[in-house]
Amino acid sequence: MEDELPSRQAEEGSSSKRSQRHQERQGKLPRRRKEVKRSLRRPDCPGHLPGGSAHWLPEHSGSEASESVEDTAESCLKRWDRFRRGHFLHGPYPATHFGPKACVLPNPTSVMHIQDPASQRLTWSKPPLNVLVIRKIRDETLLEPFKELCRFLVEEKHLMVYVEKKVVDDGSLMRDDSFSAICNQLCTFREGFDDISDRIDMIICLGGDGTLLYASSLFQGSVPPVMAFHLGSLGFLTPFKFESFRTDVDKVFEGNAAIILRSRLKVKVLKGMFQRHEQLLSAQENGILPHNHINNEAGKITLQLQVLNEVVVDRGPSSYLSNVDLYLDGRLITSVQGDGVIVSTPTGSTAYAAAAGASMIHPNVPAIMVTPICPHSLSFRPIVVPAGVELMITLSPDARNTAWVSFDGRKRQEIQHGDSIKITTSCFPVPSICCHDLVYDWFDSLAQCLHWNVRKKQTSLTDASDSSDTEN
Repeated sequence: MEDELPSRQAEEGSSSKRSQRHQERQGKLPRRRKEVKRSLRRPDCPGHLPGGSAHWLPEHSGSEASESVEDTAESCLKRWDRFRRGHFLHGPYPATHFGPKACVLPNPTSVMHIQDPASQRLTWSKPPLNVLVIRKIRDETLLEPFKELCRFLVEEKHLMVYVEKKVVDDGSLMRDDSFSAICNQLCTFREGFDDISDRIDMIICLGGDGTLLYASSLFQGSVPPVMAFHLGSLGFLTPFKFESFRTDVDKVFEGNAAIILRSRLKVKVLKGMFQRHEQLLSAQENGILPHNHINNEAGKITLQLQVLNEVVVDRGPSSYLSNVDLYLDGRLITSVQGDGVIVSTPTGSTAYAAAAGASMIHPNVPAIMVTPICPHSLSFRPIVVPAGVELMITLSPDARNTAWVSFDGRKRQEIQHGDSIKITTSCFPVPSICCHDLVYDWFDSLAQCLHWNVRKKQTSLTDASDSSDTEN
């Protein structure tokens, strides 16, 4: 009898499991999933910003990433209600079940990231030691602020300060004997010759928006956090005032500073890659780009850049209209006839794109803007596409002239037949430190720099004379 008890208990246990599975199939019992731990970062994107010393940290991400996921109706409602009540810059996390039987196909490699703007903060895993100071050149008014900042960083903060060699070689700076001791302790570099991408922990810009664009061009991979002081002409991207630079720098070094991740464009220029054949023109008219339409072996990448503001394709010095074809994920979308086309980030939406009639988009919105420049068709309006798509611009086969392309206003070059420009969102954004927060700083820049929605106020009814009242 004792030998039969274990076998009988095993039979009863297996039968109870079979009945439980049967009830689950009949919908009587909820099925529990295994505990799933999700990473809030994309697998192909780096989570830390500079060379291993700083990263942006979402609030309460660790606890939410490790909590167990249950498919019960009660837990789903509680989780959905918690997300719905929060204020998110990208909107609440959407529900993935639609009705009683429909849902989105799960994809373990795709993690939708929705960040509360109040919790997007900067933290330091190690104290910053190397600071890059970018100063607007050919501006004598910035000499004193530059020297004052360098003294503070070297003598008081005991940091290693990197500057451009042409800044140190400035005649006005070299003639200052009181600054010679600090000048000898500065580390210098030359653009295009010295690689400092793995040495810098933080960037401080003195000048206008051009200094931030230049700092972005120096780092074609991971970009250290950028703190920009408004000492230039416009200063839309520079929220800090230099009068309080000591307290502002100390607060940033302490950590927990608000930060905005300004997305960049990854651009490739390929020479002789895009080839057209007469027998494939019918497929092109249907908007389909065949695989054999592109010869990968013939393509040669001549330039690869990370662009912060925009890529501009224009007609150059020619008097003819620019005529280029625009592809989205390998499918022909339209032909652009006019003065050119602008492909910009949300950060660049307030630059050339805004002057061409595009909408202004907050930098935290994941998108790519396509704006025509004086199009020959009045119905061609600016459009916004998702950040994950790949755009391709080629010269149309019947174009009368070549086109020219520039990247943030630099490295301008000619585009001929057979060349192509591929554009998509980069995995390496520019982490720009905010003075207040990422919402207030942007609207404050709109009001201060662009005078957005500024007009003469309408007089109140008590001060205005109504003609209908006077007649009666």
